[in-house]
Amino acid sequence: MASFIIRRLGQALVVLLVMSMLVFAGVYVIGNPVDVLISPDATQEIRRQVIAQYGLDLPLWDQYLHFLRRLLSGDLGTSFVFNMQVGTLIAQKLPATLELTLIAVLFASAVGVPLGIYAGYRPDSIAARAIMAVSVLGFSVPTFWIGLMLIMVFAVQLGILPAGGRGETRPLFGVPFSFLTADGWAHLILPALNLSLFKMSMMCRLAASGTREVMLTDTIKFARAAGISEATILRRHVLKLISIPLVTVFGLELGSTLAFALVTETIFSWPGLGKLIVDSITSLDRPVMVAYLMLVSALFVVINLCVDLAYVVLDPRLRHGRR
Repeated sequence: MASFIIRRLGQALVVLLVMSMLVFAGVYVIGNPVDVLISPDATQEIRRQVIAQYGLDLPLWDQYLHFLRRLLSGDLGTSFVFNMQVGTLIAQKLPATLELTLIAVLFASAVGVPLGIYAGYRPDSIAARAIMAVSVLGFSVPTFWIGLMLIMVFAVQLGILPAGGRGETRPLFGVPFSFLTADGWAHLILPALNLSLFKMSMMCRLAASGTREVMLTDTIKFARAAGISEATILRRHVLKLISIPLVTVFGLELGSTLAFALVTETIFSWPGLGKLIVDSITSLDRPVMVAYLMLVSALFVVINLCVDLAYVVLDPRLRHGRR
């Protein structure tokens, strides 16, 4: 196990190095931030001073090496727009995005997996067909449209939930969270529901297909012949056998939800990383864009490593194979 982890960490470092090159080059060609930072009426001398101040007059490779040296020392640079350390800026926004993402993915799994298991266990029932039909909507309907409809119905028409914002927060280990207060939950319900619908549909359909496949195996036939109850079969055998693909999807969707929560955060004015990156792209704030993309890459690498370790825990065959 130790050699496996060391090997994966080495691969992760290579992936992050390649990603840093691609990210830095991609952000470099988007545009010139000087056009946004400096007034059009500024003189050429002022433009030259600002360009030299931010190191934008250096060649691309030289800028990348400066960025890499700062990154290795833990310095993500200074935001052009907010004029503060990018690490501090991300640390202020990250808890809101993590909170929204975790609640959305956990809710999607808690609802989607049981519904999918039931749909796979009773595939010919009316309820199962209704579940599979509704799950198609999660793939088909755009996220932004669902978010707007949720605001229209629950915030505008019924007036029972707020349309945006994070609401009241309470610190936990010095970090503010919304789920610790009633007002925070009221602000959290709509964006979390909007963010979880696509994931819920995916988990539901994956659990349904896995359950239908497992129910035809000899393991289930022998369990029934031994007189084991159906509830125990579903809990101990079916859920365990379909856990590998579910863990894979859970890990990947956790990373993708964290990376692409910007649509939901923009619609519901949720003060997280998604809204920050949208504002940074608009203002061509290069340090923030590069730091955000590097953070997302690092999170995907860490999540994939955790998923691989979960495989070994869940499937004894993998442990015996490694030995």
